[in-house]
Amino acid sequence: MTKQKHLYNSGIIGNCAYIAHVGKDSNINWLCWPSFEDSFVFGTLLDEHKGGRFSITPPGDILHSSQHYIENTNILCTTIESAEGSYRITDFAPRFEQYERYYKPLVLIRKIEPISGHPKVRVVCDPKYHYGEASFQKSRGSNHIQFECGEVKMRLATNMPISHFFNDVSYLINKPVYLILTFSNSFEAPIARTAEDFLTRTRQYWHRWVKNASIPAFYQKEVIRSALTLKLHQYEDTGAIIAASTTSLPEHPGAGRNWDYRFCWVRDSYYVLTALSHIGHFEEMERYASYIANITQSDPGRLQPLYGILGQSDLEEKTLDSLSGYLGNQPIRIGNQASEHIQNDVYGQAMIALLPLFTDHRFRHQNTGFAAEWTRFILRKMELTIDEKDAGIWEFRNMEKRHCYSNLFQWAGATAALKIARQYDLEDISRQANVIRDKAAQHIESCYDPERMVYTNAHESTDLDASTLQLIMMGYLDPNSEKAKEHLKQLEKVLKGDRGLFYRYLHKDDFGRPRSTFLVCAFWYVEALACVGRLDEAQEVFKQLLSFANHLMLFSEDVDDYDGSQWGNFPQAYSHVGLVNAAYRIAIKLDSPTFFDNTNS
Repeated sequence: MTKQKHLYNSGIIGNCAYIAHVGKDSNINWLCWPSFEDSFVFGTLLDEHKGGRFSITPPGDILHSSQHYIENTNILCTTIESAEGSYRITDFAPRFEQYERYYKPLVLIRKIEPISGHPKVRVVCDPKYHYGEASFQKSRGSNHIQFECGEVKMRLATNMPISHFFNDVSYLINKPVYLILTFSNSFEAPIARTAEDFLTRTRQYWHRWVKNASIPAFYQKEVIRSALTLKLHQYEDTGAIIAASTTSLPEHPGAGRNWDYRFCWVRDSYYVLTALSHIGHFEEMERYASYIANITQSDPGRLQPLYGILGQSDLEEKTLDSLSGYLGNQPIRIGNQASEHIQNDVYGQAMIALLPLFTDHRFRHQNTGFAAEWTRFILRKMELTIDEKDAGIWEFRNMEKRHCYSNLFQWAGATAALKIARQYDLEDISRQANVIRDKAAQHIESCYDPERMVYTNAHESTDLDASTLQLIMMGYLDPNSEKAKEHLKQLEKVLKGDRGLFYRYLHKDDFGRPRSTFLVCAFWYVEALACVGRLDEAQEVFKQLLSFANHLMLFSEDVDDYDGSQWGNFPQAYSHVGLVNAAYRIAIKLDSPTFFDNTNS
């Protein structure tokens, strides 16, 4: 196996207002400002020429480069070796508590410091806007450079001589140099002192955040990295959690499956909230649940599978022909047509998402009056849609069926409503939920193939689908039953790759047959193995899956089963959610001291 031939050689930094991707070559190869959903200002991931650049490179070749995170933080260090010497770049997005709230400005700070020899650097800061169609006008200040593109303004403040940004002359690094890039606002403070203060306070913030997390005593280091990565994908202003910070990174070369993932999939809320609950970060969990509550209350019609980070429903999909694409893969999509799909599992997902706010006594006092009204609202939506065909979890664009997975989450949502009804003594809700639950179960059973002893992906279909692994994890099937164990075996026979990887499905869809595996499905497979008691296999597969991360333990959406290369948008929040949930499931089964306050972080 040629491991990770097209490895995504980047790390990410962020502060819950933005995410920037930093390549091993020092370049900021992806950064959307002022929010996840806006145009990139640096976007060489999608076009080397039109994507702009923010790099710190030697005048000659890079002989070697490496990256690591400062332990238990989202502060990234890139070390570069050249003929003249070596230097380290420390990149971070300031985030810390100030004035009883979080300080998370649109500020990117880069610190350059010499390590050995007499390293020289050439710093290029060339932002673009409107997805590469517009350049910034650059003007010189006394200790800064001003960038302007229409009403959009950016400023780079530095203690490096400004002339080096206007002449192609390298600069000798013999003491720390700081580059502070801001959006809209100017930087009016001592450069070195402020950068060091922000670095210290940001490092302390992340250390406290990890110490306050509940981390399983199973592959703890990897779970911490996934938790930190998931945290960066939350847009704190609203609580939304995006699937990924990138758009149009292909699922496989030439597949045309290039999607914009910079949105929040309400449809996946159960998995996200489960992961947040597992790591014990209830502030993020409550923010996310509140985001979903706001959407369901503001959208009286059919709920969409996904929304914008501000809750906006209009996510019209457009293609950009001017960008060459990652490794030449087009189309480049902005917006996502899946927002127009019918995906009826979303109602059950929403019900489960808000269940803790209504039943967990840490939150319940805040939501007593809201519980009955909202539960009736969602149950009514489920009543109206339970018999419908839909696009399913995998968002088929021209195929509708009555999917097993959609009915499973209607079953699960009704089960959650029953718990709410019991806590609040709501007889009418209990009756309504029982009717929906029974109807959903009938539809699920209509997908069972007794000859193969497996649940198919949909009513009157013979195709198998990894999403039906959730029948076991959601408790619809007793994991100790022969029915659950046989269902898992049949899915393995068809969908399992050679190294623990798992395909979503292998039947033809709108774009032909899938050619890459979907990483979160492999982590679902790990959970299913643990559930049915195949614990040794679960641990072995989990260990195998870790090998498909990049050098910083970051996971993409898809992995090629042939050569192990990463594909799809990167890093994918749900891949990291899958890792956290799988590790938790194994830790519980191992009956180890599952969780503790990680004060040794």
